[in-house]
Amino acid sequence: MSLTGKYDPDNIFAKILRGELPCVKVYEDDIVLAFMDIFPQAPGHVLVVPREAARNALEMSDDALAAAMPRVKRIGNAVKAALAPDGIMIAQLNGAPAGQTVFHVHFHIIPRSDGAQLGLHAGGKADMDELTAQAKTIASFLD
Repeated sequence: MSLTGKYDPDNIFAKILRGELPCVKVYEDDIVLAFMDIFPQAPGHVLVVPREAARNALEMSDDALAAAMPRVKRIGNAVKAALAPDGIMIAQLNGAPAGQTVFHVHFHIIPRSDGAQLGLHAGGKADMDELTAQAKTIASFLD
């Protein structure tokens, strides 16, 4: 799939944003919805999904991108405070060759620990009880 193309309003993240599919929510406002990645690359992997209908960050409006980034930072800081990782990786993939698998713009916040290998993107499915506990802990640092 190329970097540009038509936005598909039936992609999985659009369905989650509309409440048609469930998620393990961390944070929500009128700009973004943040939830746990069910195929995490590391424990505490959060996705921040802007509400604007755009395939990737390069196709977002400047206003929507500018509004989303402070939220990515705030949620990243909550992940840091909640889980005390050695580092935080913030990633945003644009196009299939870059590793994008869901074609609605989203940001990955991935806690990293020294010496721990990063899991495969969309590898194994996480335990939902663990995700729920992680989400609750992270959300407690957003208050």
